Amino acid sequence: MKLSKEVQIALVAIAGIVVMFFGLKFLKGMTLFSTNDSYYAKFTNVAGLSVSSPIYSNGYRVGVVEDVIYDYNGTNEIVAVLGLDNKMHLPNGTTAEISKDLMGNIELDLILGPNPVDQMEPGDTIYGHIQQSALSKASEMIPQIQRMLPKLDSILYSVNMLLSDPAISSSIHNIDQITANLSSTTNELHHLSANLKTQMPGMMEKADNVLANTNTLTKNLSDLDIAMTMAKVNNTLQNVEQMTAKLNSNDGTLGLLMRDQELYRNLSSTMSHTDSLMIDLKQHPKRYVHFSIFGKKDR
Repeated sequence: MKLSKEVQIALVAIAGIVVMFFGLKFLKGMTLFSTNDSYYAKFTNVAGLSVSSPIYSNGYRVGVVEDVIYDYNGTNEIVAVLGLDNKMHLPNGTTAEISKDLMGNIELDLILGPNPVDQMEPGDTIYGHIQQSALSKASEMIPQIQRMLPKLDSILYSVNMLLSDPAISSSIHNIDQITANLSSTTNELHHLSANLKTQMPGMMEKADNVLANTNTLTKNLSDLDIAMTMAKVNNTLQNVEQMTAKLNSNDGTLGLLMRDQELYRNLSSTMSHTDSLMIDLKQHPKRYVHFSIFGKKDR
């Protein structure tokens, strides 16, 4: 049967529409014959999330956003239809997080729940939120930075005043001198350590000699007859005690000299007379000694 031109044009148009439909789906990242499971995610703000936005789990693409539905009834809720691979199973407690990279591309990340055994069913609702990007964090920090600028200006002014102080340069010069002194001291310590290492064997040998002499002295002391020595000391003390007793008694000559006052006075008188006699002998020697060549002369 031969088709008319009108029918042929209609069939070509229908085929073109079908190809265009599936081509648009393919360009949007959707599969032509989808086997995905659908889930729903509720947001209060989708931050530019749109159809065909990719969905990731732990950095791996697991699906695509199939539709975004805005609730015009005033609940301020936006529902995103998530088309996930049917091999993907979501644990209960899974959330969806909208994130934006530095290039401004929007994606949806799934934060999986903690219990993989308790799983959600296709068609369940996931609660979503927006991840705070680095740019938004930076924008929040701008007011704090603005408040810090006057303080930073004051600090920089103080630093400039401090650096312009001549005392700073003088202190730096002193620090250089101190560093040089420390280097010199370190070198001297190195030399001292080297000398000590060289002299250490001789010092150890001298110490060994001292210890040997000490051991010899200790041995000699141990060899002494302490008992005999103490006996001699006791005898000497007894003799001294006996001599002291004789000196204190009236029997001996020394005791009498020490205790008899009359004998002491007689001795003093005798010494006085002897002294007077010697004086007179020096003054009048002729009274006591006579030399005559011609014989004795009568006085």
